This record gives sequence, structure tokens and C-alpha cells, in this order.
Amino acid sequence: MFNQLKIQVQNITKNSEQSVDERLKEICVLLKESVSYYDWVGFYFKNGDKNELKLGPYAGAPTDHTIIPFGKGICGQVAESNENFVVPDVQAQDNYIACSITVKAEIVIPLFKDGKNIGQIDIDSNTPNPFSKKDERFLEFVNDQVSQIL
Repeated sequence: MFNQLKIQVQNITKNSEQSVDERLKEICVLLKESVSYYDWVGFYFKNGDKNELKLGPYAGAPTDHTIIPFGKGICGQVAESNENFVVPDVQAQDNYIACSITVKAEIVIPLFKDGKNIGQIDIDSNTPNPFSKKDERFLEFVNDQVSQIL
């Protein structure tokens, strides 16, 4: 499944007729529609020189969390740690920001440009403990492709 998606992600990022935001939105929609346990897919980016993240393109239910301070929630922790964060059970996390009562698990992968953490891809799942190392590697690939168009 992920190998086919990699080709589709590359085709989207190479489509210079679309704006960067349009391509990011298309990637979010592709992932949400193609992976059964990806229920919300979005990008967050560092908000200028503030120590906070700002919501970028996404696919899924609207969220109130358009700004996330560094250190707060899973996304805010990844902004500080620069490391992947896989949460098999969000209820077990003290520092979790609930987006929806249906969310059971979350994966956040930092997005690097020129060695700097400039954002992340965030995926919520309504399925308990669905994410594997394959998801991590695939999402690292997605972020690598995205970094090339930013």
C-alpha cells in the first residue's frame, strides 16, 4: 500500500501548476482516503519566529487547535524534541490535547528543511494502536518530499 502511495505523493509534489498549499491539501486528502486508519491528516508549521505551531492544510473534521504552543500536546512536544512521536493510546498521555472524543491514537512526524524542524505531519486515528514502523518510515518519506517544495 505505502509503495503506491509514495508514487502518488511524488506526483503531487512535482505538480508545479498547483500552489504549495494546494499540493499539501491534496496529500492530506490522499492519505486520509487511502489509509483506513488515518482519520485526520494535517500539517502544522512553525508560526514565524514564535514558539508555536500554526495549522496548515489538512483533511478531516475541522479543529479548534489552529495554534499550538511548543511543548503543549503531542504536536507541541515534537516541535521541541525533533523526534517522531507515536501514541498508541491518547488517553494514556498526560499532555494530550483532545481534538475529538473519537480519537484513539496519534502519530506526529517532524518536518525538516535544511536541518531545521519547520513543522510536522499530524495524523489522528479512531483505531486503537494502529501505527507501525511502516507508518513512521512512510510519513518520513512524505515529509522529505514536502520539504523539497517548501
